[in-house]
Amino acid sequence: MDSVLSEDPVALKILIAGGFGVGKTTLVGSVSEIKPLRTEEVLSDRGIGIDDLDGVEAKNTTTVAMDFGRITIRDGLVVYLFGTPGQERFWFMWDELSYGALGAVVIADTRRLTDCFPSVDYFEQRGTPFVVAVNCFDGAARHSVDDVRIALDLDDDVPVMLCDVRRRASAKEVMIALVEHSLRTLTSAN
Repeated sequence: MDSVLSEDPVALKILIAGGFGVGKTTLVGSVSEIKPLRTEEVLSDRGIGIDDLDGVEAKNTTTVAMDFGRITIRDGLVVYLFGTPGQERFWFMWDELSYGALGAVVIADTRRLTDCFPSVDYFEQRGTPFVVAVNCFDGAARHSVDDVRIALDLDDDVPVMLCDVRRRASAKEVMIALVEHSLRTLTSAN
């Protein structure tokens, strides 16, 4: 008697984190196979004195809960993307969003590099594997991966890469680097 073995579906959860206006929503949108769920709201007067728009003066919306996207790798293997809110007043949601995550992408903007420190600290403190993706904004000064690593005081094993989150291929390379890094990290821990 022939029997068909069915594998249980596997879902991987990846967080997309970083400071305000670094490109988290854009990255989720560029790689998601579905129309991403976005919780964008127009910036209002309530954010004056709270939201730092230096370097992102043209930004007029912000994520107030999360972004959500999906990538199907093959039958039975799906990656769910959760973009975290970048503003400090929404950080209380990070613990819930990060529960069960395979790893995280921390997007950095070299014009405001210090804005990614809280994300790096969050994942380091929890032992969550992460990569740093330096989003190469038009007109922003370019810095080497080594310079960014030194500025962020990252361990040598944390991947740092340059990317353009608007480009699907570039964002896909970031996702692949994270999965590979997470697997290496989890394998070496066992």
